[in-house]
Amino acid sequence: MWLSEFWTLMRDEFGDGPAQALANSHVLGALENRTATEALEAGIPPREVWLALVKDMDVPEERWWGKDLPSRP
Repeated sequence: MWLSEFWTLMRDEFGDGPAQALANSHVLGALENRTATEALEAGIPPREVWLALVKDMDVPEERWWGKDLPSRP
């Protein structure tokens, strides 16, 4: 996953402003207690950050990869 895809998914799921706020403030235990922004800056792949975030936020699995797209393996 490209970083641009990460941000597209973030905006689609959470909204433009809320996506930025969530990425900057929500601490993810699965990412060593980093925010999504901190994890990305530390070099953690965007896909790993995205999956940690959607799991932590209880996003239904059918929405993990965007609107009207099938689940990825």
